[in-house]
Amino acid sequence: MFWFLVFISLPILAALNSGSIEKTVTHSLALLPAQLLASYFLVYYQVPKLLFKKKYLRFGISFILSVYVFLVISNLSSIYLSELLTPNSFKEKTLIEILSAPFHLAVVYFPSVYVFVFLMLMIKAFKDRFEERHQLEVLQKEKATTELKFLKSQTNPHFLFNTLNNLYALTLDQSEKAPDVVLKLSDMLDYMLYQCKDAEVPLKKEIDFIQDYIDLESLRYGNKLTLNFTHHLHSPNVMIAPLILISFIENAFKHGASNNLKDSVIEIDLTTNQEQLCFKVYNTNPIKIESSKNNESHYGIGLSNAKRQLELNYKNNHDLKSTKTDNDFQVVLNINLK
Repeated sequence: MFWFLVFISLPILAALNSGSIEKTVTHSLALLPAQLLASYFLVYYQVPKLLFKKKYLRFGISFILSVYVFLVISNLSSIYLSELLTPNSFKEKTLIEILSAPFHLAVVYFPSVYVFVFLMLMIKAFKDRFEERHQLEVLQKEKATTELKFLKSQTNPHFLFNTLNNLYALTLDQSEKAPDVVLKLSDMLDYMLYQCKDAEVPLKKEIDFIQDYIDLESLRYGNKLTLNFTHHLHSPNVMIAPLILISFIENAFKHGASNNLKDSVIEIDLTTNQEQLCFKVYNTNPIKIESSKNNESHYGIGLSNAKRQLELNYKNNHDLKSTKTDNDFQVVLNINLK
């Protein structure tokens, strides 16, 4: 493609400059063998095998000798090919005369040959750079995808353990709630294992998943927990990366209600508009929790997990703030939906 474009461009330039198209085409054909040989020798051998491997002396000697050889070839082909196509247009020279005139070769033939050689080298370098960047982007995406899968696999491990314990207790009591628990747990596992493979899922499904989670976690708290979950979507078609919001609710249960011997409060609010999703989780802290200026480590890997997922899914498109006091903890997450 490169050489085809080079060849057809020369007659066009000759026509624009009122030059002889026939002479220009003939001259181009005469120089083409030397241009091809010099280009591929430099681009695919001298640069990658010598220059890039820091064999500078060998590269310098090789380049000078190859320039001399290819200029001789260009002079010979110009004479004999031009003589064949347009007789009597070139004065015939012997090989000895051509070899003994390096200055003439450099002045007359070096620009004609090596302008295209260096142009091809630049295009090849640009092409290689583009392919390297593309490959790097692919590797980064694969790495991010693998990391996301790992983070998702860490979601709710202790929740599953607690739910199975609750289910075991209900079956011992032969409670009527046991079948509902099994059904909700089945729906949640189906969502986590099979429906979360896509980069985004409908927010409505995420809300259903959160509601099932809340219902199952609420079983072991009874009247000691006051929980409000409100949500309002401006459209049923809102999409979101899966299993991000649940980590904040999980923390509210794990580090709030489960550690509090008295009444606990958890409030969850989810709203969206055309541009933004706003998600708030508030929970009361257990009594006599150790206070510190930055005590987010108290909230375990769940919060770190959620932060990392946000970074991978919504880099520069989200805002996460947390506020902690001795009595409560609140997280406010805003995601730019556009």
